Amino acid sequence: MTDARPAADPHADDPHADDPRADDLAFLRRAVELSRRCPPSETAFSVGAVVVAADGTVLAEGFSREADGHDHAEEAALGKLPAGDPRLRGATVYSSLEPCGQRASRPVPCAELLIAAGVPRVVVAWREPSTFVAETRGAARLEAAGVELVELPELAEEARAVNAHLWG
Repeated sequence: MTDARPAADPHADDPHADDPRADDLAFLRRAVELSRRCPPSETAFSVGAVVVAADGTVLAEGFSREADGHDHAEEAALGKLPAGDPRLRGATVYSSLEPCGQRASRPVPCAELLIAAGVPRVVVAWREPSTFVAETRGAARLEAAGVELVELPELAEEARAVNAHLWG
Protein backbone atom coordinates (compact mmCIF):
# COMPACT_ATOMS: atom_id res chain seq x y z
CA MET A 1 0.00 0.00 0.00
CA THR A 2 1.33 3.40 -0.92
CA ASP A 3 1.39 6.42 1.32
CA ALA A 4 0.10 8.82 -1.34
CA ARG A 5 -0.23 12.21 0.24
CA PRO A 6 -0.35 15.79 -0.91
CA ALA A 7 3.13 17.22 -1.01
CA ALA A 8 4.07 19.52 1.82
CA ASP A 9 4.67 23.07 0.64
CA PRO A 10 7.89 22.50 -1.28
CA HIS A 11 8.70 26.21 -0.98
CA ALA A 12 8.69 26.46 2.80
CA ASP A 13 11.88 28.22 3.89
CA ASP A 14 13.18 28.18 0.31
CA PRO A 15 15.14 31.29 -0.70
CA HIS A 16 14.66 30.28 -4.36
CA ALA A 17 10.84 30.22 -4.21
CA ASP A 18 10.61 32.77 -7.06
CA ASP A 19 12.78 30.59 -9.30
CA PRO A 20 10.67 28.89 -12.02
CA ARG A 21 12.49 25.69 -11.03
CA ALA A 22 11.46 26.06 -7.37
CA ASP A 23 9.40 22.85 -7.30
CA ASP A 24 12.22 20.89 -8.91
CA LEU A 25 14.75 22.30 -6.45
CA ALA A 26 12.52 21.59 -3.45
CA PHE A 27 11.75 17.99 -4.43
CA LEU A 28 15.39 17.36 -5.33
CA ARG A 29 16.45 18.73 -1.94
CA ARG A 30 14.09 16.18 -0.41
CA ALA A 31 15.84 13.44 -2.40
CA VAL A 32 19.21 14.61 -1.07
CA GLU A 33 17.74 14.62 2.45
CA LEU A 34 16.58 11.03 1.97
CA SER A 35 20.06 10.01 0.82
CA ARG A 36 21.35 10.86 4.30
CA ARG A 37 19.28 7.92 5.65
CA CYS A 38 21.25 5.36 3.65
CA PRO A 39 23.30 2.87 5.61
CA PRO A 40 26.89 3.66 4.55
CA SER A 41 28.55 1.36 2.05
CA GLU A 42 32.07 1.32 0.67
CA THR A 43 30.78 -0.22 -2.55
CA ALA A 44 27.71 1.88 -3.40
CA PHE A 45 26.48 5.45 -3.47
CA SER A 46 24.00 6.85 -0.97
CA VAL A 47 21.06 8.10 -3.04
CA GLY A 48 17.56 9.37 -2.34
CA ALA A 49 14.58 9.43 -4.71
CA VAL A 50 11.13 11.02 -4.72
CA VAL A 51 8.34 10.14 -7.16
CA VAL A 52 5.98 13.06 -7.73
CA ALA A 53 2.71 12.91 -9.69
CA ALA A 54 1.85 15.54 -12.28
CA ASP A 55 -0.36 17.31 -9.71
CA GLY A 56 2.51 17.63 -7.21
CA THR A 57 1.45 14.74 -5.00
CA VAL A 58 4.34 12.74 -3.58
CA LEU A 59 3.62 9.16 -4.63
CA ALA A 60 6.61 7.45 -3.05
CA GLU A 61 10.06 8.01 -1.62
CA GLY A 62 13.04 5.72 -1.28
CA PHE A 63 16.72 5.57 -0.55
CA SER A 64 19.57 3.21 -1.24
CA ARG A 65 19.70 0.10 0.96
CA GLU A 66 16.36 1.08 2.51
CA ALA A 67 15.00 -2.48 2.95
CA ASP A 68 17.75 -4.57 1.41
CA GLY A 69 21.49 -4.09 1.03
CA HIS A 70 21.13 -4.10 -2.77
CA ASP A 71 18.23 -1.61 -3.07
CA HIS A 72 18.82 1.47 -5.18
CA ALA A 73 16.82 4.59 -4.34
CA GLU A 74 14.68 4.68 -7.50
CA GLU A 75 14.04 0.95 -7.23
CA ALA A 76 12.95 1.32 -3.58
CA ALA A 77 10.59 4.19 -4.40
CA LEU A 78 9.05 2.51 -7.45
CA GLY A 79 8.63 -0.69 -5.43
CA LYS A 80 6.19 1.09 -3.13
CA LEU A 81 3.78 1.71 -6.01
CA PRO A 82 1.49 -0.80 -7.70
CA ALA A 83 2.89 -2.30 -10.90
CA GLY A 84 1.60 -0.35 -13.87
CA ASP A 85 0.42 2.60 -11.75
CA PRO A 86 -0.98 5.00 -14.38
CA ARG A 87 0.17 8.04 -12.38
CA LEU A 88 3.76 7.21 -13.32
CA ARG A 89 3.05 8.17 -16.95
CA GLY A 90 2.87 11.82 -15.87
CA ALA A 91 5.28 11.68 -12.94
CA THR A 92 8.69 13.15 -12.29
CA VAL A 93 11.32 11.18 -10.41
CA TYR A 94 13.79 13.24 -8.41
CA SER A 95 17.07 11.48 -7.66
CA SER A 96 20.12 12.82 -5.91
CA LEU A 97 22.28 10.87 -8.40
CA GLU A 98 21.79 9.93 -12.05
CA PRO A 99 19.87 6.62 -12.15
CA CYS A 100 22.19 3.72 -12.86
CA GLY A 101 22.50 2.38 -16.38
CA GLN A 102 24.21 -0.84 -15.32
CA ARG A 103 24.59 -2.71 -12.07
CA ALA A 104 26.15 -5.81 -10.62
CA SER A 105 23.66 -6.57 -7.84
CA ARG A 106 20.44 -6.89 -9.86
CA PRO A 107 19.64 -7.65 -13.49
CA VAL A 108 17.69 -4.45 -14.29
CA PRO A 109 19.32 -1.03 -13.83
CA CYS A 110 17.26 1.86 -12.47
CA ALA A 111 17.20 3.73 -15.79
CA GLU A 112 15.46 0.71 -17.34
CA LEU A 113 13.03 0.45 -14.41
CA LEU A 114 12.04 4.09 -14.93
CA ILE A 115 11.64 3.61 -18.68
CA ALA A 116 9.53 0.47 -18.20
CA ALA A 117 7.34 2.32 -15.68
CA GLY A 118 6.67 5.03 -18.27
CA VAL A 119 8.17 7.89 -16.24
CA PRO A 120 8.53 10.82 -18.68
CA ARG A 121 10.82 13.08 -16.61
CA VAL A 122 13.78 12.63 -14.27
CA VAL A 123 15.54 15.39 -12.33
CA VAL A 124 19.00 14.76 -10.87
CA ALA A 125 21.50 16.70 -8.81
CA TRP A 126 24.62 14.91 -9.92
CA ARG A 127 25.80 12.71 -12.80
CA GLU A 128 27.18 9.34 -11.74
CA PRO A 129 30.98 9.41 -11.56
CA SER A 130 32.98 6.41 -12.76
CA THR A 131 33.71 5.30 -9.19
CA PHE A 132 32.11 1.86 -9.58
CA VAL A 133 31.58 1.53 -13.33
CA ALA A 134 33.95 2.51 -16.10
CA GLU A 135 31.23 3.95 -18.30
CA THR A 136 28.03 5.35 -16.82
CA ARG A 137 24.98 4.86 -19.02
CA GLY A 138 21.91 5.93 -17.06
CA ALA A 139 21.45 9.38 -18.62
CA ALA A 140 22.07 8.07 -22.13
CA ARG A 141 19.53 5.25 -21.67
CA LEU A 142 16.90 7.63 -20.36
CA GLU A 143 17.42 10.18 -23.10
CA ALA A 144 17.45 7.50 -25.83
CA ALA A 145 14.04 6.36 -24.57
CA GLY A 146 12.66 9.90 -24.78
CA VAL A 147 12.73 10.61 -21.05
CA GLU A 148 13.36 14.28 -20.27
CA LEU A 149 16.47 14.46 -18.09
CA VAL A 150 17.05 17.65 -16.09
CA GLU A 151 20.23 18.24 -14.11
CA LEU A 152 20.30 20.82 -11.31
CA PRO A 153 24.03 21.08 -10.63
CA GLU A 154 23.53 23.64 -7.88
CA LEU A 155 22.60 20.68 -5.63
CA ALA A 156 25.45 18.44 -6.79
CA GLU A 157 27.79 19.40 -3.96
CA GLU A 158 25.16 18.47 -1.36
CA ALA A 159 24.64 15.09 -3.05
CA ARG A 160 28.40 14.48 -3.28
CA ALA A 161 28.88 15.42 0.38
CA VAL A 162 26.57 12.60 1.47
CA ASN A 163 28.98 10.24 -0.30
CA ALA A 164 32.21 11.71 1.08
CA HIS A 165 32.95 8.40 2.84
CA LEU A 166 33.72 6.88 -0.58
CA TRP A 167 36.69 9.19 -1.18
CA GLY A 168 37.91 9.89 2.34
